[in-house]
Parts: sequence; structure tokens; C-alpha cells
Amino acid sequence: MIDHPTRDVGFGVYVHWPFCASKCPYCDFNSHVRHQPVDQERFLAAFRREIAHMAARIPGRTVTSIFFGGGTPSLMRPQTVGAILDAIGGAWGIDPKAEVTLEANPTSVEAERFRGYRTAGINRVSLGVQALNDPDLKRLGRMHSVEEALGAVKIAASIFERYSFDLIYARPGQTPHEWGEELEQAISHAVEHLSLYQLTIEPGTWFQRLYDAGKITVPDEETGRALYDITQETCAKHGLPAYEISNHARPGAESRHNLLYWRYGEYAGIGPGAHGRLVTGNARLATATEKHPETWLELVEREGHGVVDEEVLTSEAEGDEFLLMGLRLKEGVDPRRFEAFTGRTINQRRLRILEEEGLVRHDGSRLAVTPKGFPVLNAVIAELAA
Repeated sequence: MIDHPTRDVGFGVYVHWPFCASKCPYCDFNSHVRHQPVDQERFLAAFRREIAHMAARIPGRTVTSIFFGGGTPSLMRPQTVGAILDAIGGAWGIDPKAEVTLEANPTSVEAERFRGYRTAGINRVSLGVQALNDPDLKRLGRMHSVEEALGAVKIAASIFERYSFDLIYARPGQTPHEWGEELEQAISHAVEHLSLYQLTIEPGTWFQRLYDAGKITVPDEETGRALYDITQETCAKHGLPAYEISNHARPGAESRHNLLYWRYGEYAGIGPGAHGRLVTGNARLATATEKHPETWLELVEREGHGVVDEEVLTSEAEGDEFLLMGLRLKEGVDPRRFEAFTGRTINQRRLRILEEEGLVRHDGSRLAVTPKGFPVLNAVIAELAA
């Protein structure tokens, strides 16, 4: 028995492939460009060792979801993906109904690999489309065209029962009217799921340098709110309501792996720069591996794992994370689980004020952020977690 308040959520494995063909100017993920071919056999051996190490620490789990993220996992050979899945299945066992997702870039070369990924065991793909007009794709540093992207979506639809794609909005110079038209086009190609992210200027990115130099601008707060409202209204109209602040799906088609994160389940992070939340006894451990790919590789070969940071979370930290993740969801959280983590109830005075302002709803068994509250979600969470 794994005795923690969200043990019923499931157990996931996140696998990080850190390599990209090029670095997008808005991206602050742990991604690296290599101008020589990556030694996939050597990295595969390291993935196997780290999986075995994690399984020795938390044995007896049944994997309910697996997610290959990056970086660009679709730069991996299908055989590499299949071998990693075999290692995960040998370490823990995989639920026959497990969701197994791979992020992919929609270039024509990578789209040709989709059938190989399906044979390897992938049953869902998430495509990084990002925009549906070529000038914006170029500005975002994407290497595909709209034609290539929609071609990849079509191929994905013919091979996988489940697929999703991402778009970035609030791009430099984008108007609400333009976004509304682009979103309508996207929905016409989306069967069950869309991830729609509002562009933010992340520290250390090329976009930050350009923004600081005055060479790019992003929509002001009023326009950003209009873009957000159009996103919610258009998706809901077409049967893809938001189930999380940036994710939209037909009922039942939500990303199960991401739901595991947001519902504060347990997951192992495998690969360079991967984070995990492991439950051992009554303690929840926050783990993080070495970010630099070759340094991680050497560390795993020497030590058997690449974990460089591990922290036993306090009950207060668990409660904060539970709220931070769960209140992103339209369904919200069960306040009794917060009490199980922290040993205390949510501050009733603050909760009452937020209810009076129409930012949250609370019926005793569920606490959720309202549509009015989602645009100021961070402030709402900060108030409740205080």
C-alpha cells in the first residue's frame, strides 16, 4: 500500500530526450543542439540504468501513463523508443490501458516515423505546430511550414486514435481577429485535444534579448485578455472546453499523463533534466537529474543514475504543490486532501473573500477556480496557499 492522499491518481513515467535540431527563440526548456549524431545506443543504455535505479527505489508500481518530452523526442529512432518502453515494462509493469505519449515536431521527415512509433508502443502523439501561418512560424524559429504541419496532423490522424497539437498565441503583433480565425482553422483539424499557450517572454531566451532591445513587442494586457477570452469561447463552442487553463479537450479525451501531474500523483523523471515526485513510505521526494546531456550520461554510467537534487518535501510544501497543480484544473481539488497533506484546513477567511469576489467556488467537497478567476490564477493560488 502506498499511503499518500493522492495514491489513487496513478503512477507515471516521464522520459526526457534533450536534443533538438535547433533552439527556438522563445524556449527555456532543457533542450540542446548537437551538430554531430547523438549516440542513441549509449543514451539508451543510460536510460535503462536510470529506470532500473528508480524501480529499485519505488518497486511494485503499475505504470498508468508514460510521456516522452523534450527537446524533440521525435528525433529518436522508433527502436530506441521501443527499447525504453520495454525497460519501463520490465521495471514496473504497464497497465494495458496506459496512455503512452510522444511529443513530435511536424516536419515531413519525422512524420514518416509515426508508424514506427505506433509499432513501438506509442498510442498518442502531441505535435508542436505552434502557429498556422508561415511568417509567424519563421519568427518562432520553427523549421516546418503550415503545409508540413497539417500534413503531419493528417498522418497522425491516420495512425493514432489519439493525438493533440500545440499552438502559441499572443504572438508579436497578433490581433484578436487573426487569432480567432487561426483557432477556427486549428479546431477543424483537431479531433479531441488542443494545447493553447499564451506566449510569455522567458528569462535567458533569445526572445527576452529581442524584447529588452525593443525589437519585438507582445500584446498589452487588454489585448492578451481578449485573446484569452476568444480562446475559451471558441473552443467551448466547438465542444473542446478547457479542462485546464491552457488545455482543451472533448470530455474523456483529456491528457491522462498531464492529469496525473495536476492531480498530484506520483511519477518518475528519467533522462537529463527530468523532475520526479516519488513516494517512499509517508514521504514525498522531489527529484531532479543533471541537465547537461553528456554530463548526465557520464554520471549514470558511473553512479547508475543522474539524480543531482533530491528533497524530502515538508507537509506545507506538499500542500502548496497540491494547490498549485490542482487549481489549474477546471475540476479543482478536494480540500480534504489538502488537509491530509498539511494537517490544517485552507484559511476560511481568505476563501470566503475569494468566493465573494467570484474568483473561486467551494461546495465543501470541491474547491475550484471560476472562469473569472482563471485570468488571475497565480494571485488566487498565492492567497489560498498563504
